Amino acid sequence: MAPSAMNQWTRSLSDAQPVPYWLDDPGRPRPEPALTTSETCDLLVVGGGYSGLWTALIAKERDPQRDVVLVEGREAGWAASGRNGGFCAASLTHGLPNGLARWPDEIHKLQELGDRNLDAIEAAVARHSLDCDFERTGEIDVATEPYQARELREWHEETSRRGLAEGVEFLDADAVREQVDSPTFQAGLWDRRGVAMLNPAKLAWGLKRACVELGVRVYEHTPALTLKPYGAGMAVRTPYGRIRARRVALGTNIFPNLVRRVRSYTVPVYDYALMTEPLTAGQLDSIGWKNRQGLGDSANQFHYFRLSADNRILWGGYDAIYPYGGRVRAEYDDRPETYAKLAGHFFTCFPQLEDVRFSHAWGGAIDTCSRFSAFFGTAHQSRVAYAAGYTGLGVGATRFGAEVMLDLLAGERTERTELEMVRKKPLPFPPEPFAWTGIALTKWSLARADAQGGRRNLWLRTMDRLGLGFDS
Repeated sequence: MAPSAMNQWTRSLSDAQPVPYWLDDPGRPRPEPALTTSETCDLLVVGGGYSGLWTALIAKERDPQRDVVLVEGREAGWAASGRNGGFCAASLTHGLPNGLARWPDEIHKLQELGDRNLDAIEAAVARHSLDCDFERTGEIDVATEPYQARELREWHEETSRRGLAEGVEFLDADAVREQVDSPTFQAGLWDRRGVAMLNPAKLAWGLKRACVELGVRVYEHTPALTLKPYGAGMAVRTPYGRIRARRVALGTNIFPNLVRRVRSYTVPVYDYALMTEPLTAGQLDSIGWKNRQGLGDSANQFHYFRLSADNRILWGGYDAIYPYGGRVRAEYDDRPETYAKLAGHFFTCFPQLEDVRFSHAWGGAIDTCSRFSAFFGTAHQSRVAYAAGYTGLGVGATRFGAEVMLDLLAGERTERTELEMVRKKPLPFPPEPFAWTGIALTKWSLARADAQGGRRNLWLRTMDRLGLGFDS
């Protein structure tokens, strides 16, 4: 690559603030006070991200008389829930290919439940006046290589035969570039209704407000330190007080689970994103994008990108980083070498925007598990429920996970709790150094597959046979 191109990419990042764009908002709400006394409640929810917020909200909607407390170690939505790309997908299985490979007998039911879940999110946005820039625009999976275009067409034909392609349209090169004009696009699959775009931080803040309005007692800057049985219920210790609860729902995701045996099922992967300055009318016209869909490319190491409400482009993904030992540290949130790589990829995709600069660059940990979609369970004689492992597609699926946790805590047999996806867990990750070695080898193999027409080597084929197939 020419030095001039590298200099252009570097200059485009010179003013980028190393903070998540969505959280850099003067309208950010003030945190609720920390817990400084002892509390008792029917249901304690630990975690103020989407998992916890949806659980608290739905618990009150199911039973307005239920006494619900939510505690959050920092502020609601400060972590993955407030800094993700804002793709709210109907899929509960990290995409149809992953779901079909793992639960072929349940896939139609899982698709139906996912569609209903996204409809319920849209209804909740309206019912609770959640000001989160919700747009049901859909998403286009784009091919940037000839083999990817062939695979997209074949996949669309297969899913059509199986009755799983309703609302999904195959776009050839001309058709996809009519939607969004990039010289790299060779085909696309447009899921017209299965994905909504939204402002992720505003969704979290709106859910917190809705919880408080329904009577949930929310305490921020209140980390849950220990979880122990107490009589017929549970007790959670915080820095300044103790909470006794009949039931507990854990929505801590990437952070250490209070049920220790759950920790081996997830590892942190760091994801990074850029946000441009607002595009001018001329810049926007140069790339089209009139229908404002979310986009993602079809490579193993993929990018996701979308327009914000003020016509910025969010550009993220590709460089997923696993830190040795699975540690979650703030120092990993900022990675200039990844920002430079992402900027270069951005200008390759949209050379029309050569003068655009980036206003924000950030990263952070998401939790992933070996099957790339959420798992669920109970502990302490079913007085505690947990959900984790959303692997970057939790904006929508966490609401479904909240319903599952509440079903499990109630001891109810429902269409959700009967699912194999809910009843069985993924394989845990091995201890170090095996986890780091396996993940590093997988990342190398995925990059090699992208460079060799999608051909998966022996390592990836073995992972596929073991049900550990990394394909995204």
